[in-house]
Amino acid sequence: MMESESKSFLYAALGIGAIGALLAFVGGGPLGLFGGLIAGISCIMGVLIWKYGYLVIPLITQKTNIVMKTDTGYEVPPSNDVVLKSANGVYYASAFLGIRIFESTSEKTPEQTVSYNEYFERAISNLKYVTKIAYMLYVEDVGQKRKNIETKRAEAQLRLARERDKSEPDVLRIDKYEKEVAMWENQLNKLIKGVKPMGVIAYAMTTAVGVSKEGAMASAKAQANELRTVLANALNVEVRQLTADEMLKCFEWEMFFPATPQELESSVV
Repeated sequence: MMESESKSFLYAALGIGAIGALLAFVGGGPLGLFGGLIAGISCIMGVLIWKYGYLVIPLITQKTNIVMKTDTGYEVPPSNDVVLKSANGVYYASAFLGIRIFESTSEKTPEQTVSYNEYFERAISNLKYVTKIAYMLYVEDVGQKRKNIETKRAEAQLRLARERDKSEPDVLRIDKYEKEVAMWENQLNKLIKGVKPMGVIAYAMTTAVGVSKEGAMASAKAQANELRTVLANALNVEVRQLTADEMLKCFEWEMFFPATPQELESSVV
């Protein structure tokens, strides 16, 4: 099992920050100024890693050429966007995609559901490699869920209003924000009607093989890009490639996944 990279980088930033604060406290003149500067930079880095680790960590590992390895033979390259393993003289690289679902098939008419499934099957049939799509389901707390939905709906409505007010609004962003608002409104209406909220976390996985690390990585990324387009069009969902801790969580879920809804929700915050 892989240790969380963001925690390691976060602890390192906090440790450097503590040293800088100590220098600023006990030192004077240039030493104190230097310590204060280190503490400030480390504090900023800690916040960035905590909030945006999936973006910051790949930048750090690429610049420093850090490779993470495990005792089970798996490896994460500096790009932090695939998981590698060598076996039988070749390399395997797996990439993960996060899937954000805006609309449930339960909200469609029977005819729409049939068309939806047929289109999805036709789209998937064009893929020339094995693809795994995983759904993790759980029942959410009604009270807390309603508060979260109302907050997220208000945020989505604000983003939509701001985009529409621009002199040259982005049509694709407006469409995306409209889907978000509709999704939250549908979920809120279900709660009001007494329907128990079901949480869904979905991701896809694709694996490629190559005679070298670089070849396997390039093939996995190409497959991930193709799969992202297919899933986004076929399922009418938002799909993005996962990196850093988000990718590692999905990789760990291939072996063990959270046992409680609270643990699952906290792992994707």
